[in-house]
Amino acid sequence: MEPTPGHAAPSRLDAYFALTQRGTTVRKEILAGATTFVTMAYILFVNPQILGAAAGPGRAGALLTSTALVAAVMTLAMGLAANLPLALAPGMGLNAVVAFQLVGGARLTYAEAMGVIVAEGIVITLLVVTGLRQTIVRAVPLALKRAIAIGIGLFLALIGCKNAGFVSAGGGLLTLGDGGRLHGFPVALFAITLLFTAWLVVRNVRGALLIGMAASTAVAVLARALFGGAGFAPHVAELPHALVAAPDFSLVGQFSFGFIHALGPTAAILAVFSIMLSDFFDTVGTVVAVGQEAKYLDERGNFPRPGAVLLVDSLAAAVGGAVGASSATTYIESASGAAAGGRTGLTSVVTGALFALCLLVSPLAGVVPPQATGAILVLVGFLMMREVGAIRWDEPADAIPAFLTLAVMPFTYSITDGIGAGFVSYVTLRLLAGHVRELHPLMIASALAFVVYFAFGG
Repeated sequence: MEPTPGHAAPSRLDAYFALTQRGTTVRKEILAGATTFVTMAYILFVNPQILGAAAGPGRAGALLTSTALVAAVMTLAMGLAANLPLALAPGMGLNAVVAFQLVGGARLTYAEAMGVIVAEGIVITLLVVTGLRQTIVRAVPLALKRAIAIGIGLFLALIGCKNAGFVSAGGGLLTLGDGGRLHGFPVALFAITLLFTAWLVVRNVRGALLIGMAASTAVAVLARALFGGAGFAPHVAELPHALVAAPDFSLVGQFSFGFIHALGPTAAILAVFSIMLSDFFDTVGTVVAVGQEAKYLDERGNFPRPGAVLLVDSLAAAVGGAVGASSATTYIESASGAAAGGRTGLTSVVTGALFALCLLVSPLAGVVPPQATGAILVLVGFLMMREVGAIRWDEPADAIPAFLTLAVMPFTYSITDGIGAGFVSYVTLRLLAGHVRELHPLMIASALAFVVYFAFGG
């Protein structure tokens, strides 16, 4: 098509991403992509902290590499395939499932735990290809969907407090600090980091979580240098010999489906199913929320290229497991880039490129102290709690299963147990009330499977 007189021909970028059509420019998209990156870059350091013990000593650099790799590849894929300003990275909560439930609780190897993630990603991808994903979403009551996210938020907050030493396990119960009291510089740093970063969140500072974590790390490094360790564990808050290094791809491809034999068929299926539920519901809500900011929704609230969006998001789960970084998903932090003017997939391409550059900074992964990431986890938990007011607490048949879901998760240190408690109680209460027609067959089958799971000790 010839350009109209007085108008320049559109550039290749403009033609591919429809920049003019969506009322944006290359400059705006670059700024928006950088904004999204800064807002969610905390995952580069939080993910290695959560997965570190499960992956084994000395794997922080490899975990940062894998985290940056999956974030870069899948965010670029989303931008190019869906042309929407959406960024992806390993999901908070699902990484905790790997570390504390699959490896710490079920005693799987790290490779077997990642095999669970790969299997879950393959299942979700098949559900998208066959058009069944939305059927599964509709089968689970809204109250339980919200409770799953809230429960994961509480779980993350508990992990953050425990990793930072703010609470500890004593006599089978959690107690404050060490023996009921707080002492030492690291715990004080956790409290200061939490309050400082919370203040940044209150002020709506972009990249508040990353800024808080960076400031806390700088203070920790300085304190260790000046005060001979300052109470930190060995090698924590120590600057590496080099700030950049070649990427460590040693975790890529390290996954195994041996979890099926290790757990047994029933527990293995429920492990995949529970993680799938945790991974299942947020994407559509996230894409719609970002779309409201980026103005790509139509008059009915639908977003363009839903097939491409869901396919990339589903593949990200499998890819995250395959590279040893845990399941990747679409981040709500993408809304920060949309608020900065991002309207197209070029925003995602910029974000993905910045994550790709971070493949070279793996030595920094071991510098960040758990007190810094612990404070960030508490605030991520707070952000995930915001849906609690949307649960209909005046409807006990919905509210009680929702409460059990979000309470059992942190109390048992198990996301699967929380989901199971919610499913079993929801179905039981509906059956006792004679409301069988309100139950989807999938809910009944899932509840029965969880009964078997609980009866045989998981």
